[in-house]
Amino acid sequence: MSDAHLAAVLRRLHYPAFPRVVSFAAAARGTTAWSAKEVAPSPEEEEPPTSVALEPIVSEEHFDRIIAEAHQLEEPIVVLWMARWCRKCIYLKPKLEKLAAEYYPSIRFYCIDVNTVPHRLVNRAGITKMPTIQLWRDSQNQAEVIAGYKAWMVVDDVRLMIDNED
Repeated sequence: MSDAHLAAVLRRLHYPAFPRVVSFAAAARGTTAWSAKEVAPSPEEEEPPTSVALEPIVSEEHFDRIIAEAHQLEEPIVVLWMARWCRKCIYLKPKLEKLAAEYYPSIRFYCIDVNTVPHRLVNRAGITKMPTIQLWRDSQNQAEVIAGYKAWMVVDDVRLMIDNED
């Protein structure tokens, strides 16, 4: 696999540490320095992503910062409240990552593991069941879907929630 192809694959998987200009020769040599060469974008790189990883929110301060940035940019965000042990959450997350690709880059999608953030944040957001998907706009929770049913139906409900948001 060529350096350009590997870089394109990694960008498609949304590893932001792999920019458009990169060579993996230094990694093969075992050095820590990366050498850079220009990689011409191929036509396949211009395709929209098929999946966008949900960015994890790891603290109450991080959540407040994300909400403030979205408010400043006047953009809505979607937040998946989940737990690592929750089977429905595990099944739903990849489907929401595909949905995130449909709205990329105008709407950002995030996930919060309720077991890793302070309980007061979970209470503040009004989370009572998991998984819960919320749409936030203007620093306010505008709508939510409590996902206690089939993942494909949840994705349809989330899509409706986003499309009916205005």
